[in-house]
Amino acid sequence: MGFHLHPGSIRCACTALALLLIAAAPSLAAVDPVGLAPFPVLENGRKKPFLVFADEAMVKMSGRTSCEKDGETLTSVPAVASLWLDPAGWENVPLIVVTDKHLRAAAGLDPTRKRFSYVELAASERLRSLLVEASAVRNKSPNAKFPPLLKSASDAAMRMALFEGIVGDHAFAILGHGGTWGPVADADPAVASLRSGIASANQAAFDEGLRMLANRQVSTSPDVRADPRRIAAEVFYQRLHPFRLAWIFYLAAGVALAVSAGARTGYALTWVLALGGAVLQIAGFACRIFVSGRAPVTNMYESVVWVAFGTVLLALIFEAIYRCRYFLLGAAPVAVVSLILADTQPAILDRSINPLVPVLADNFWLTTHVLTITLSYAAFALALGVAHIALGKIIAGAKPSKPLYSYLYRSLQAGVLLLAVGTILGGVWANYSWGRFWDWDPKETWALIALLGYLFLLHGRIAGKWGDFGLAVGTVLAFQSVIMAWYGVNFVLGVGLHSYGFGTGGLPAATAFILAEIAFVTCAIIRKNSAAQAVRPPA
Repeated sequence: MGFHLHPGSIRCACTALALLLIAAAPSLAAVDPVGLAPFPVLENGRKKPFLVFADEAMVKMSGRTSCEKDGETLTSVPAVASLWLDPAGWENVPLIVVTDKHLRAAAGLDPTRKRFSYVELAASERLRSLLVEASAVRNKSPNAKFPPLLKSASDAAMRMALFEGIVGDHAFAILGHGGTWGPVADADPAVASLRSGIASANQAAFDEGLRMLANRQVSTSPDVRADPRRIAAEVFYQRLHPFRLAWIFYLAAGVALAVSAGARTGYALTWVLALGGAVLQIAGFACRIFVSGRAPVTNMYESVVWVAFGTVLLALIFEAIYRCRYFLLGAAPVAVVSLILADTQPAILDRSINPLVPVLADNFWLTTHVLTITLSYAAFALALGVAHIALGKIIAGAKPSKPLYSYLYRSLQAGVLLLAVGTILGGVWANYSWGRFWDWDPKETWALIALLGYLFLLHGRIAGKWGDFGLAVGTVLAFQSVIMAWYGVNFVLGVGLHSYGFGTGGLPAATAFILAEIAFVTCAIIRKNSAAQAVRPPA
């Protein structure tokens, strides 16, 4: 994705902003803008509530949904409403995030800070030079992949462009008084009333502007206006945070199971909490499906929350069969960590609901292939949790029971079956969309590597090449191929036909996870060998 600022335009844009900000107005605190939250806007080809646009804009610009201005903490709706309707002073607020320390050094920015004002970034000659260089690369080859420093500079420029768009009234469109969607115009009586209300600290005038906007929605043809049911559902979803509540339930379930010491009451409570978390996730998926009209697995954020749900769902199914506690005990940490990442890393895991790229437009193949593949990841994640229990027991000096390894084997079988079916379905979809069944695309290649790795693990166990302990060790190591197929191809390699899933960020955390897993397995192997030597009779 390229940036939107033309080289050399930053200084001009800064001057234009200064002209826009000359007419300073009273603080938005004098007017409560909460009524803007359900107000529909058109952005990126989709009609959405202003609340959602504000949350997404703040995350894109600042990496979080709140900021501080004049000593006051503002959530997304008041902050973006102020930036749009009362922009005076915002050019000096440290709002725009620059996470890359190398870019901060190259641009001459304060290395101890991560957020900078628009004026600070626009004044950086070094940043401007990097953007000129990035523009030259893009002009030479539109599909060229930027080096890391230029990619970071491009990202910073995109955040600045979004800032400009909100201040300059072209970041989103509204339903005009003529019954058509178009850019915000000061001559629009509803917008004029909103700005007048803020300028005079008159809540009644502000509310009158909201009333005019609401009347347009009612009087406009249903084919043109935003669907009020979808807008209401999206506002409900955005305020409920069902996936955040779900990880709290899963955490409570895991704690209840860990401290119950085999008591039936604790086990029953675990079931209630786990089912409660699953119901919350189902509610979240239902909202996203109703709003978007498609399966909720089209980006990394959605796949992460789906894998968390799939892990718990499979654990509940296995627990209903075996009543062994190990499946829920293994699933709870996986689900909690996955949902916490999805909840706390919005700059990396984009939770936005965006229009589908053409290759994803077929809902049948999207639903069957992608859901099956990600459900296989969930099965392998469940196996990972169970393997950690077995190896954890060994490290603690205890001997895992034989049934525990059988439960691990069942989880792996489910994962292999789902991954094999999902890979075949992906080939059929590829033939339907791209005219070929297989092309050694990085995503396809790593999916095959993961499948072959797990098949090798299972067949080695059947052939007696390794025992139960080797199966647990192999489960942990094999999951790293899932990490590569799931995260690595999209966020590290960033090449191939599956470009609709690409993203950036999270590499240090992913690397730390892989190293921690290797260290955990190494510790278990050392402890296992030490225990074996201790019981070996002397020669």
